This record gives sequence, structure tokens and C-alpha cells, in this order.
Amino acid sequence: MIEPVALKDFFVTFFSSALIIMAGASYALLFAWSKVNSNSRIKIAAFASYVVLIASVIALTRAANFSGYWLMISIAMVVGYFFAPICIWHLCVKTHESHDAPTKTLEKDL
Repeated sequence: MIEPVALKDFFVTFFSSALIIMAGASYALLFAWSKVNSNSRIKIAAFASYVVLIASVIALTRAANFSGYWLMISIAMVVGYFFAPICIWHLCVKTHESHDAPTKTLEKDL
């Protein structure tokens, strides 16, 4: 049976969960922005957001007493949050490169 989170840990669980969402979104946004602007300060801010994400996952894991299967899900979430923006960026670049090629050929013909 699943043990509920203690009332004293409820607010820690709530705020660390919200911080995971916010830090993950800011990491993805800042990562993409650093690729567009090629600014190292933005990339540092993106990785700082990722560090906040890791800290909030650790706080959630401790407050909710995750162990075993749930601990593995937390680790997979942290790894996935790191690689997802990178993979999505490469996917977008490759998709737009192959999409722009026929347009340039069509413009030359006209």
C-alpha cells in the first residue's frame, strides 16, 4: 500500500513539484534561446535552471519518501529533462533544413 505524504511534508512536496515544472520549462526555453542567440550567458542560465531542477527533484524525492521503482522514475525524469531540449533542438534544425532545400530550388527556377 502507498504511504501518504506526511502533512508537514505536504508543502515541500507541492512547491518542489511546481518548481520541477517551472525549472524544466525555463531550462528548455533558455537552452533554445541560447542556440538562437549564441550567447554563453544564456546557456549558463539554462544550466543553472537545470541545477534548480535537480535540487527540486531531490527535495521531492526526500519529502515523498521515494524508493525503489519511484526513485528510478525520478532519476529517469532528471535524465529525460536534460536530453529532451537537446534532442528537440536537433530535430527542429534537421526538419527545417530538409524543408528549406526545395524552397530555394523553386526560387531559382522562377
